[in-house]
Amino acid sequence: MVIKHHVQGYDDFLEFFKSFDIKNQLVHVYFTGSKDASGVSWCPDCNTAWPIIEKELAALPADSHFVLVEVGDRDFWKDPKCPFRTDPKTKLLVIPTLKRWNEPQKLEGEQCEKSELVSMLFTFADDD
Repeated sequence: MVIKHHVQGYDDFLEFFKSFDIKNQLVHVYFTGSKDASGVSWCPDCNTAWPIIEKELAALPADSHFVLVEVGDRDFWKDPKCPFRTDPKTKLLVIPTLKRWNEPQKLEGEQCEKSELVSMLFTFADDD
């Protein structure tokens, strides 16, 4: 089963990847709006995409990693200076965003709601 991680906010995101050894690891990162106490994100597109992504996680190899990153509340995310938008490692334009870490493959916005695209991202091999 894929190894899941949950990170909240930009500082925790930085700390996680600073201490996480990603060499020779398959890592996918899902950026989503933060959730309230009932587990619902303020981002409606993220709420629509999550069940699809969660279902497709079964396609990932057992020794791969999946990192769910909550980007913060709506006001924090909408700020053009939001560090998730400006950091060269993330360069997020929209949420939800699902990406293969340190690789060019990514899905943004409504693309995350299409199970065939999510499956393709999870199963794509560099030698394909």
